[in-house]
Amino acid sequence: MTTEHQVAFFLRELETGDTWRRAAAAKGLGRLGGTEHAAVLVRAAADPAPEVREGAAVGLGRLGVPEAGAEVLPALMDDDDPWVRRRASLASTRLGLSDREVVDAYGRLLGDPDHHLRINALEALRELGVPGDVPALVRLMGDPVHRLSGLAWAMVRDFRKDPNVEAEVVRTAQWGEDTARVRALLMLPDQPTEQLLPSLLRVLTDDPSTEVRCAVAFRLARVKLPEVQYALFATLEAERDPEMAIQLLFLLGRSGDERLLDPASRWLSDERAGPSAAIALGSVGGRTATKLLRAALTAQATHAHTLAAAAKAYGEMGRWDAVWLLLPLLDHAAPEVYEGGLRGLDAMADTGFRPWERAAVARALVTRLDVAPTLVGVTERVLTGLAEALPGLRKLVDRTTSPIVRAAALSLLDPRNATDAGTPHDLPLFVRHLDDAHPWVRQAAAEGITHWVEETGTLPPGEERLRDRLTALESDPDDFVREAAAEALRALDDCRNN
Repeated sequence: MTTEHQVAFFLRELETGDTWRRAAAAKGLGRLGGTEHAAVLVRAAADPAPEVREGAAVGLGRLGVPEAGAEVLPALMDDDDPWVRRRASLASTRLGLSDREVVDAYGRLLGDPDHHLRINALEALRELGVPGDVPALVRLMGDPVHRLSGLAWAMVRDFRKDPNVEAEVVRTAQWGEDTARVRALLMLPDQPTEQLLPSLLRVLTDDPSTEVRCAVAFRLARVKLPEVQYALFATLEAERDPEMAIQLLFLLGRSGDERLLDPASRWLSDERAGPSAAIALGSVGGRTATKLLRAALTAQATHAHTLAAAAKAYGEMGRWDAVWLLLPLLDHAAPEVYEGGLRGLDAMADTGFRPWERAAVARALVTRLDVAPTLVGVTERVLTGLAEALPGLRKLVDRTTSPIVRAAALSLLDPRNATDAGTPHDLPLFVRHLDDAHPWVRQAAAEGITHWVEETGTLPPGEERLRDRLTALESDPDDFVREAAAEALRALDDCRNN
């Protein structure tokens, strides 16, 4: 059947077919018809059957005649049937319609009960570069459909300099529904207007929604006015909601203000807010904070997450007894406590361990280097420069089955990190692992050879055989291994020439 015969068939079906045949004919006519058939589809858009009106909307979108679409699609976007509205909105987008009637229709669809239509409307308005129905747009920031609320949030940010959008954001921040209100609050400027500030301060203490109060606290924490900071500390002092306490401890904890001591000490035993309280105490420092954190670290009843946060905070404080309080935590059953203790030691490593602490730290961490693969890098930082760790690391290189740990151990034997690694007894370890199955290990071995040659200023025994193995690695499938091998060969050349 030729195209002309098919078009003629569709035209007859639109006149005499049943509902479903008329609907199919309208869609088919949009695919195969021409401009002259636009009027037929416009008439079909008034069909009493919603299936046919839907077909007409699809057909008009396919036909590609914007004038015809503009004539009926805005009305179809207000149709009682959601499928008609959906197809009409998609057809309008496909035709690139941008007149006032279409924009208004998209704006009305922002409040449609069908979330697909709300998404269609948002995407179309964003493409057109207009916000549409501003109150409806801002309300959608609180839509329960995650994709919708995210799209609305992005659009409001795009149009936040529009005076109407800006005014609606402020209105929603003051009186909107909770979820949209939270997002509007987070969009307010860092320094709210004098008219808005009293309202925010009332919400901080009086609003029944914890989420809203947390958002207000986040915004007010950026305001450096003394009366605002006083209000935040006063709210924390009287707070009974753990979630709000967590937010305030986090926001105010960076200040190191001694006003944190009393509320932080009260929340330290709370399962949810305890970690935030521990971090806040660490930022304050001093005798009282030290006493409270030390008690938390030694009490059996301390919750695991609080214990982890206290360990990290105590390590950052660098107290004289920190190493001896943190090392036992490495044997704790909860992995988060192990991590907290390790991160506390990591903080201490920045300033260096005392001579009488070094051996104990080295022994504890070398034996635990492969306890948590995701924390190998942290353990490696703590062990860097500890010569006391070298005997255990040399054994670990060949004993461990973990390529991550093997590579870390080789890196720690690097003469840049270990003071006595420039002697030949480390070189066989680097050479032996040039053929390791894992690229991280091959890379670490090649880098170890480079730095051994550079630090000692001598050519290694069996230099020619070593050159052959490094030359072979220049064809390694891993880019970093190839670069490390090339660098090792350059180090050998420089050493020979010098």
